[in-house]
Amino acid sequence: MDKKTRRQSEILLQLEKVRYLSLEDISQAFNVTTQTARRDVQDLELAGKVRRLHGGATLAQPVDPLVLRARRVENAAAKARIGEAVARGIADGSAIFIDAGTTCEAVARALLGHKGLRVVTYSLRVATLLSEGTDFTVAVPGGFVRQVDAGVFRAETPEFIGRFKFDCAIISVSGIDSAGDIGDDDHAEVAAVQAAMRQSERIVLAVDNSKFGRRALVKLSGLSGIHELVCDAEPDAPLRALLDQAAVQVTVAT
Repeated sequence: MDKKTRRQSEILLQLEKVRYLSLEDISQAFNVTTQTARRDVQDLELAGKVRRLHGGATLAQPVDPLVLRARRVENAAAKARIGEAVARGIADGSAIFIDAGTTCEAVARALLGHKGLRVVTYSLRVATLLSEGTDFTVAVPGGFVRQVDAGVFRAETPEFIGRFKFDCAIISVSGIDSAGDIGDDDHAEVAAVQAAMRQSERIVLAVDNSKFGRRALVKLSGLSGIHELVCDAEPDAPLRALLDQAAVQVTVAT
């Protein structure tokens, strides 16, 4: 395998992890010029493997579901600690929104000792966890079930979520980039979460440290849109400065 082919294979592997890379990202990661990065993206687009978008590239097809399922075990212990830390901040009887994803599933497991929670979620996995052996009230929207993570979506999902009022919204994201923007890779998911954030008194972002420095495809919010970050490791100095500037409380789960 020549150097160019190896580099393009590595670009595809990175895109499976972060879903979007700018030409500058590729240039810096592989120590090539932006012109070389652009040619790599063009080659991969001609091969049907990527789609050019906003000065960079995203995968032409979704990541294989088998790959995504394998990632469900990534950082499992850290996510469990994050879930327990988030749960400690939730009072019995609270009305809460819980996002989809493995970190939020860990939050749901940690909430099983609570009483009288009223929960809205578009995650069937979260709903199933919370409906077994609890006195919780759990509401989910109708719609089509996403194969990979059992998220439920239809055009009316944000409207459904927007009918509720929450003491707390617990959200997770694909990345927090160097500019302090938090985002995800699915426009429908972002719209649903934004609807919950608008209806919440308090917003808790729960992520493991692998999300620090990642750029997601769709912007959800700036850091000023959240109240607390619960993570498994202390953010690096630049991110910590942005968090402090936005007056975000940081809780490191140990």
